[in-house]
Amino acid sequence: MANYPWEKSYPPGVKWELEVPNKTIHQIFDECCAQYDARPFTDFLDKVMTFRDYKEASDKAAAGFQKLGVKPGVNVGLYLPNTPHYLIAFFGVLKAGGKVVNYSPLDAARELEFKIGDSETDILVTLDVAALYPKMAAMRGKTRLKKLIVGSIADYLPWPKNWLYPIAKKKELSPWPRDDWHMSFKDLLANDGKYTPYKPSSENLWDEVALLQYTGGTTGLPKAAMLTHGCIMAAMSQGQAWTTPYTTPGTEKVMCVLPLFHIYALSGIMLGAVRNGNQLLLYPRPDIDMIVDDLGKKKPTFLPGVPTLYTAINKHPKAQGLDLKSLKICMSGGAPLPVEVQQSFEKLTGATLIEGYGLTETSPTGAICPVDKSVRRVGSCGVPMPGTIIEIRDMENPDRVLPPGKDNVGEVCIIGPQVMKGYWKKPDESEKVLFRHPASNWMGLRTGDMGYMDEAGWLFLVDRSKDLIISSGYNVYPRMIEEAMYEHPAVDECIVIGIADPYRQEAPKVFVKLKPGASLTFEEMKTHLATRVGKHEMPVALEIRAELPKTPVGKLSKKELKEEERAKAQAKAA
Repeated sequence: MANYPWEKSYPPGVKWELEVPNKTIHQIFDECCAQYDARPFTDFLDKVMTFRDYKEASDKAAAGFQKLGVKPGVNVGLYLPNTPHYLIAFFGVLKAGGKVVNYSPLDAARELEFKIGDSETDILVTLDVAALYPKMAAMRGKTRLKKLIVGSIADYLPWPKNWLYPIAKKKELSPWPRDDWHMSFKDLLANDGKYTPYKPSSENLWDEVALLQYTGGTTGLPKAAMLTHGCIMAAMSQGQAWTTPYTTPGTEKVMCVLPLFHIYALSGIMLGAVRNGNQLLLYPRPDIDMIVDDLGKKKPTFLPGVPTLYTAINKHPKAQGLDLKSLKICMSGGAPLPVEVQQSFEKLTGATLIEGYGLTETSPTGAICPVDKSVRRVGSCGVPMPGTIIEIRDMENPDRVLPPGKDNVGEVCIIGPQVMKGYWKKPDESEKVLFRHPASNWMGLRTGDMGYMDEAGWLFLVDRSKDLIISSGYNVYPRMIEEAMYEHPAVDECIVIGIADPYRQEAPKVFVKLKPGASLTFEEMKTHLATRVGKHEMPVALEIRAELPKTPVGKLSKKELKEEERAKAQAKAA
């Protein structure tokens, strides 16, 4: 086995060689439920449920799904916030033999319609809340969706909250008809829990797709990454190996603020908690007041998040006086972590805040910073995970691996067992970004990100070759906003770029050339986009210009606008 320079930065006892169990996700889940049994698995708004509770509920979900026809080849959508319904349905679908398709509550109606058709989703689970149910109910007759399973947050609240919730939150709830197209989540689970266990058709778990996870990939077009049982199990094993020196299985409490429909929370938080017998503090939405209160009251030991979460905690008035010594490790991902945010948070809490880097296509982590602050390298997003190789390849000649050094900037390529199988129904797109690594025989991913590695194997990101905007940890694709803007009758030409934002780190800004005699205000633009893009995609600024920059061949050019905004940000900072 080759020796890699980054191994010298690994935590004590952690090796690069990685053992991945030849088991499915749900097999590991059932084993951990047996091991931890009466140990609390989730705390959802003070309702505590054990591993045993989830084993029994997921068995019933599997039986219920199989009665609805779920089997290998059938895809089930989850359109849910962080509630017990998500975990029960996720493991229930896998036990029944289906694939899970994650839907974001932030998706606009047109995106939901596209994903239902593209992913071949026939059955979908959601809640009776006004922010979710009406959008999915509108898909009836417009899409292939055959069954909508509807749960209620009250299903998993403690008494008397479960009784008071429908009254107190009446305006936030959405009634739904009891007919053949609908089914209640309670009815899905109304059985004896006996089902036919799903066994993979192949001994190679890297062939068995468990999850369709939508992403823009490296081109900005929505596509579903096929994440297999093998690559997710590899990601679970990597996370467990990295944290083992600092944790005690079966005793940790993990704040699950990030949405489970996102691969970071699903793989890194939820499945990591399963593997280690940790308790999840589930939050249906990121209520910063509740989060800060629980930091002091419930004493979590892990806090995974994105930079905006740590920024909000740093600024929260109650955080300054809390005893936060229970926190051991905090992990930031989804977007670059500003050094000042990291330092302020560590000073406030006394915890270690580390940064990682990855993509949906890598399930998600490729590189991570060690917990030991003494080896930290400012500006780096870490070293390759166990079992992972990161290469910097020449953009002009992608088969050429560049040597270490900040002058050798190229495309970051991640090779390892956590790399996706490919893009769902898009072999041409898969071929553009995937390659077989000859030395390791694992798949490699061309990320589209630009960076370099130093002599010790630390990765430094320089820029993105794609137009992707990362806003509060969410991927925002300018093309989606641009296409929606072109539907406005006043718009002649349009460019969307990311600009610096004090809270979201980066946010979309729209530049428009209007048609002769037309007008458009910022508020009019927001009204137009309200039903066409998600909340996380909503632009923060609009600028009207007589002309937009173009390349010599007449294509709209973003480069000049990015440089202008960068110069403005630098001048403001000075």
